[in-house]
Amino acid sequence: MSRYRKKPVEIEAVLFAAPWKLVCEFCPELRLIRGERGQVVWGQIHTLEGDMRADIGDWIIRGVKGEFYPCKPDIFAATYEAVES
Repeated sequence: MSRYRKKPVEIEAVLFAAPWKLVCEFCPELRLIRGERGQVVWGQIHTLEGDMRADIGDWIIRGVKGEFYPCKPDIFAATYEAVES
């Protein structure tokens, strides 16, 4: 078996949390799903692999080809680190 390392790539991401306008501006592929009282309960993102669910607290990532997809917070923390400006 061979071993591989993920190439260092910078991505843009936003936390799936209020303010919702910011999140929707970042990800035009996002559809907010609201509960009975009008509150956002989760989001649906159309991805290259089909529709995916984003729960509150997930990260929404814009990939290297401009694609969007959700990422769970623990995976995000293990995979990405902030880039110094």
